[in-house]
Amino acid sequence: MVQAYGDFSVLEQVHVRRSLCRMARLSGIAALAITAAMPGWAAGTPRTTQTRLSAETRDLDGRTEATLRVSVAGQDGEPAAGAVVIEDGKQQVAGAPLDGEGQATIAIGLLPGDHALRAVFVGNDALQTSVSAVSQVTAQTSATPGFGIGVDPASLSLTAGQSGTVVASVTPVNADALSAPMFVTLSCSGFPDQSSCTFTPENVEILPNATAAVKSTLTVTTEAGTGSAALARPQKHPVSWAVMLPGVFALGGLAFATRRRRWLSRLSLMGLVAMVSVLGMSACAPRYNYFNHGPPHNLPTPSGTYKLTVTAQSSNGVTATTNNATLTLTVK
Repeated sequence: MVQAYGDFSVLEQVHVRRSLCRMARLSGIAALAITAAMPGWAAGTPRTTQTRLSAETRDLDGRTEATLRVSVAGQDGEPAAGAVVIEDGKQQVAGAPLDGEGQATIAIGLLPGDHALRAVFVGNDALQTSVSAVSQVTAQTSATPGFGIGVDPASLSLTAGQSGTVVASVTPVNADALSAPMFVTLSCSGFPDQSSCTFTPENVEILPNATAAVKSTLTVTTEAGTGSAALARPQKHPVSWAVMLPGVFALGGLAFATRRRRWLSRLSLMGLVAMVSVLGMSACAPRYNYFNHGPPHNLPTPSGTYKLTVTAQSSNGVTATTNNATLTLTVK
């Protein structure tokens, strides 16, 4: 006979209790699993960022230059670290690294007309990419022939030992006022040690009445560390020591005996000169060291983020016109 308590029998209550305990254990295990997984998930998710842009323009010898100020911060308000690029419409025109305050100042020359400028934070493993609001800027029109310079992409990330390419675009301004071709020379500066840049071609030509941009390929080259400690470690030569040590002791004995005999003094001096000459032509000579120990190892390009400047310059024989564009190089 089964005794009943309320609407449930004793056996039914036992089954209910067991079911509730099993559900509680499963819920606890699931909760622990979710709790344990959340920190790792949060740590692996890049934080959101916010990018702001302000633009100021000024007249510079008949052309318009814009000074752009960019600031980037994470969702916690802390300054971001990394690189930003400036886009004019859909084309990148300049770039720069952020400083310790998460800010960057970039000066660019603007072609005549309207421009829609915005700043883009490149982002990294810890911070997400973000884009600023568009800043509308108008550049004045000039009757003087000239050119503008832009780079795309404006941010380059390389591992030491790699090479990368950037397209530099030289855009004519009022080329219909030219009576002869204008030649523009391209150069670069601001590169870290153990790196270099080359343009192909280095000189571009703007023809009268031209409107299309003339392009040149900028190749950025970094260096990886080469060589090893084994190359720099001198080799052991037991035979040379077997010859040099007795010679050194013999010279010491001769020098000690110079007080009694004058001819021994002359002989010791001649022996010392001979030993120095032999050392200079053998183990102590750079040529000997190169062939026996190999060339010295090269240092790698230092890691970091650098602001590079691309310069375009032209001269008509009287005045020189110079325009700059900046790009960011990150070496890992």
